[in-house]
Amino acid sequence: MKIICIGRNYAEHIKELENERPTDPVIFLKPDTSILLKKQPFFIPDFSNDVHYEVEILVKINRIGKHIDKKFAYKYYNEIGLGIDFTARDLQSKLKEKGLPWEKAKAFDGAAVIGDWIPIEGIKDVNAIEFSLKKNESIVQIGNTSLMLWKIDEIIEYVSKYFTLKIGDIIFTGTPAGVGKVEANDKLVGFIEEKKMFSITVK
Repeated sequence: MKIICIGRNYAEHIKELENERPTDPVIFLKPDTSILLKKQPFFIPDFSNDVHYEVEILVKINRIGKHIDKKFAYKYYNEIGLGIDFTARDLQSKLKEKGLPWEKAKAFDGAAVIGDWIPIEGIKDVNAIEFSLKKNESIVQIGNTSLMLWKIDEIIEYVSKYFTLKIGDIIFTGTPAGVGKVEANDKLVGFIEEKKMFSITVK
């Protein structure tokens, strides 16, 4: 399986990082080795002093597809999840300055938190999902898929132009504003509406 991530999909997050608003979705990949194992803590890597949390809605692909029209995209997933795209922000900034790929900052071991999944039948509207992240009992990020620049079905259409989507692939759909640094002993808990989707500690 592969993890496909969409960057710069919320206008306020683009502003907070002072990035240029893209005309097309920004895509990067994480390998399966980046998945944080269940019930394991997240260890801050020794190559970064500024690792940030980025909570995101996830989509799990359930059939093989290529060149998928957005009007048929809903057939390619039946579960919605929540996760964290951990980012070594200091390393990413250095790579961006040089025009180099981001993978070292985004795809390292443990950089992808994948929480529980909700059947699509339990979601009223995939384009109006409210989600949030608590850090040490304080809400640090609140998002809603209604604020995405590219909605889930549009993302599937765009991504499938370039990559064949396969069963089990996971799409990280982008993070809202409010990202920030993690420290040892932080506790991060993610929610879709009121449902807890994951809980991890930082070491």
